[in-house]
Amino acid sequence: MKDLSILVVDDDPVMRRLLQERLNRADYTNVLVAEDGHQATKQLKQHRFDVVLTDLVMPGGISGIEVLEIAKELDATTEVLLITAHSSVDTAVAAMKKGAADYLEKPINFDELLIRIEKISNLKNILRSAQEIDHARSITEREASATIQDLEMNVVKLRELLDKVELILRDYGVAEDQRIDDALQALSES
Repeated sequence: MKDLSILVVDDDPVMRRLLQERLNRADYTNVLVAEDGHQATKQLKQHRFDVVLTDLVMPGGISGIEVLEIAKELDATTEVLLITAHSSVDTAVAAMKKGAADYLEKPINFDELLIRIEKISNLKNILRSAQEIDHARSITEREASATIQDLEMNVVKLRELLDKVELILRDYGVAEDQRIDDALQALSES
């Protein structure tokens, strides 16, 4: 079972079903579908998706480009793959400039689709690992900073104690045995 959440947006019910089944067979079990941009927008507002696979041209007033823009606005980490007819490749390239991860031409080569989704999954795993490393580094830096501050405070206290002991030992107006006793007393109190 693969852990990516995927939204498939296509106005063609056969294509929607086919995409969902192929993704499920490839062990992507968290796959939801939407029949148009309006349903996609609702889904995007209700759920967090790793990948949105959307047809570029859909009826109903919300195109694949707008689905891309909405997805990116709601969650910049959502990757969008566009499905396009050959005649709209220029539009798909323009969409990539708006943040689309990639595009596929119809008819869809499912092996190619799965490779591109796997590539997104790998990139997300690398990003997640980098974030975990950065978080661990941040914690380590905070703890190191606190430790250094504690050590610096201890050094100051020890310096003050040594200064006090030195003053006691240099007070030649007091008998030597008494100075030693007073110095040992100061050391034991700290």
